[in-house]
Amino acid sequence: MAPDIGWPLIFEIFTRFFMLSLLATGGALALAPTMHSYLVVEKGLLNDTQFISSIALAQSAPGPNVMFVTVLGWQAAGFWGALATTMGALIPSALLAIYAGRKVLANSNSIWMKALREGLAPVAIGLTFATAIVLIKPWVGEWRVWALMLFSTAVAYFTRLAPLYSIIVGAIVGGFGFLQSVPAT
Repeated sequence: MAPDIGWPLIFEIFTRFFMLSLLATGGALALAPTMHSYLVVEKGLLNDTQFISSIALAQSAPGPNVMFVTVLGWQAAGFWGALATTMGALIPSALLAIYAGRKVLANSNSIWMKALREGLAPVAIGLTFATAIVLIKPWVGEWRVWALMLFSTAVAYFTRLAPLYSIIVGAIVGGFGFLQSVPAT
């Protein structure tokens, strides 16, 4: 049974995404595992297929990378859910970026700024890797997805080809039905 989509839930979604935004080291996509845990596991507002499809749709469209939270919000709770996730994700991180940007410029040679930059890089990489695990989990047994993933990783690492070519290959492979659909959960 789907939860009641009322103002208390919209406020809770806004608050959750507001707090997550303050932790978005490596970008909002790095927090997808936590968003998945909240929207799919804890609240049951989306299933795995809706969650992954929302991210795929938003990532394939032009525009800022963070806009996948709008699609998640729309899927979870309609217009007000989209507004809650978007504002929750954008307001605090924008304010924090302005504040941090000023501090970095004023103290760019500080040992603390160097330590912060060097310390956050592995955290951002780890969070991004965790996102990859959440997104690939439904296809663990599908060898063709793994082959496509390894192919696009190799192309990105060993060539100077634009990622657009891997996206086109993925769209063709998926469009012709060469990949197994994500099981609905």
